[in-house]
Amino acid sequence: MSTNASTMKLRFSPTSPYVRKVMVTATEIGLADLIEKIPTNTQNPDDPIGKVNPLAKVPTLELEDGRILFDSPVICEYLDSLHDGPRVFPSAGAPRWQALQQQALGDGILDAAILAMLEGRRPEEKRWQPWVDKQLQKVRNAIAQLEAQSDELAGGGLTIGQITVACALGYIDFRFAGEQWQASHPRLAAWYQGFSARPSMVNNQPPEA
Repeated sequence: MSTNASTMKLRFSPTSPYVRKVMVTATEIGLADLIEKIPTNTQNPDDPIGKVNPLAKVPTLELEDGRILFDSPVICEYLDSLHDGPRVFPSAGAPRWQALQQQALGDGILDAAILAMLEGRRPEEKRWQPWVDKQLQKVRNAIAQLEAQSDELAGGGLTIGQITVACALGYIDFRFAGEQWQASHPRLAAWYQGFSARPSMVNNQPPEA
């Protein structure tokens, strides 16, 4: 697969599901070997991430010409523009909007799950359980919708929607194993089991998974 890409630097955290999304995408389109991963601690005010991304978030992609790209939807679509193979971002029409909607739903699951996870790390006396419950309910609602749309996930070629949803479900299993969503969402679970066996997913699991 030919590309127009040069070496890029990805500021990353090994447990970030958004980083996993970027690396799964890069692996699927044959660009992973062009990405140099730079370990980043977003909680450390002295980490250089703040000098290249004003939001001090991962993933952040540094291009050879000095341009900086963030966050994961932007990075993934940029990477998808660099190769000559099938696109994971469909170019137009209903397939594009379906893939982007699935990406938004997957990213929304991650946004809510991370908020719940961070709240759970606060000292117990400062923790607001109704906030955690609200975020996890968003996750459950989104998973229920994905179950209803499982045929759309399974159809067609590989898209950014499928990648994002798979990374989101993987993160729920990683951080909220007690949710046990698979039992009540059998079609989605069957799709996820197959998708998560792809080498791109297996080779980009978080280290504790």
